[in-house]
Amino acid sequence: MAGNDWKKRLGVVYSTDPGFRYEEKAEEEAATLEPSAQRLTVTIDRRNRGGKQVTLVSGFIGREEDLAALGKALKIKCGVGGSAKNGEITIQGDFRDKVTALLNGMGYKAKRGN
Repeated sequence: MAGNDWKKRLGVVYSTDPGFRYEEKAEEEAATLEPSAQRLTVTIDRRNRGGKQVTLVSGFIGREEDLAALGKALKIKCGVGGSAKNGEITIQGDFRDKVTALLNGMGYKAKRGN
């Protein structure tokens, strides 16, 4: 029954061929660009966070594992918490200048937004 997951086939038209087997395409994960090719933007966000400020690093192109590793390194250097998902790194607090300097030191092309 594990191979009969109907939710993955919601957009597929019904086939009357008895020998038809639906094959899903494997999603390709984007290869991580080298740090000098990345263009990251460091901004601050206050929306929908209960008045708290967070530093957002956006524009990362690559695998989620590499994003998580970069996010972990930035959180350790700043000494705060945060998360890394959906191509964005969230760091608790206003660390725009420090994060921009750290990213530039690591070889990334980072610029400070707002």
